[in-house]
Amino acid sequence: MRTADILARLIAFDTVSRNPNMDLMEYVKGLLAEVGVDAQLIPNAKGTKANLLATIGPPGGGGVMLSGHTDVVPVDGQNWTRPAFELTVDQGRYYGRGTTDMKGFVACALAAGLKAANRKLVAPLHLAFSYDEEIGCQGVRSMIELLRDVPVRPAMCIVGEPTSLSVATGHKGKIALKARCIGREGHSALAPLAMNALHLGCDLVGVLRDVQADLRKSGAQDGDYDVPYTTVHAAKMAGGVALNIVPNLCEVDFEIRNVADDDPEVILADIRGRADAIVAAQRDHAPEAAIEFETSFSYPGLNTSRTAEVVHFVQSLTGANSTNKVAFGTEGGLFSQELDIPTVVCGPGSMMQGHKPDEYVEISQIERCDAMLDTLLERLEAGL
Repeated sequence: MRTADILARLIAFDTVSRNPNMDLMEYVKGLLAEVGVDAQLIPNAKGTKANLLATIGPPGGGGVMLSGHTDVVPVDGQNWTRPAFELTVDQGRYYGRGTTDMKGFVACALAAGLKAANRKLVAPLHLAFSYDEEIGCQGVRSMIELLRDVPVRPAMCIVGEPTSLSVATGHKGKIALKARCIGREGHSALAPLAMNALHLGCDLVGVLRDVQADLRKSGAQDGDYDVPYTTVHAAKMAGGVALNIVPNLCEVDFEIRNVADDDPEVILADIRGRADAIVAAQRDHAPEAAIEFETSFSYPGLNTSRTAEVVHFVQSLTGANSTNKVAFGTEGGLFSQELDIPTVVCGPGSMMQGHKPDEYVEISQIERCDAMLDTLLERLEAGL
């Protein structure tokens, strides 16, 4: 089955992260079953979503795992000129939500899996497709737990996020947080007698900006990134009910994206300490004042050595000589940190086209990815 045909079917499933992905996974499982591959679905508690794990070739571990997520970001509010959930071919490009991020790679991996079923592999090919990556690499964690218990794990992993088929050895880690700034409500005519939670929130955002300035000036640096230092980013602030009411609650959503040599927990402890000082200055006036922190999700960074075997191996598949690091996060850090599986990121397309209206991937990128995976199958036949 051609990669383009598989991609058309995958795009037609509306697997925005808020929606189920089970229909897509059943399609993938059925496609593999047609060539005698028994894929395992790992459902969530509600049975609405699932990961899929399949091994093609000799059992017992080793080999190469191809990892990709099946969820996509929403199209709401975007000005699409083509159907978002229908594959459109135009001017050497495949258009549709997920073509580049990252159903294009999933289609290539599936096409490779179908070919692999008719080859005599000496080392196995593993397919690992997950859900809810776009909301913090949450779905893949049940697959991580399953792989933790297997006696022999894959020897290496390729996460197929879009890198224009360059070999990326790393990405930053991330902690997503919510701060609840608690004040005291009151009539706006008597505002000084109350405690405005928005003021606490604004003071906290000031702290985040100060911490960011410190990290930029004196934090760890990694020149492989476009932004070579750890970033602290405030993304959302919400609070207040009416103009004549002093608000008693303000919520601030923010994140820390850390380079490998910075410990995000140390940075968060610094933020907490500065937030405590903000609150302490208000306690005589408003004993109930507080700033409380809650972690929404987190995932570790990926920092594979440039000299690692997986890097040289994937370079030999692509013909690349250089490496880079990507700005976005992936499940690769979890495979590396939690399972000690050497991992790189390498896939078709560019994230410059991801998350946008009229998302597309160049057809030439898909063809190059197919060629890379054809070479991988030859190496698996030879035992790597």
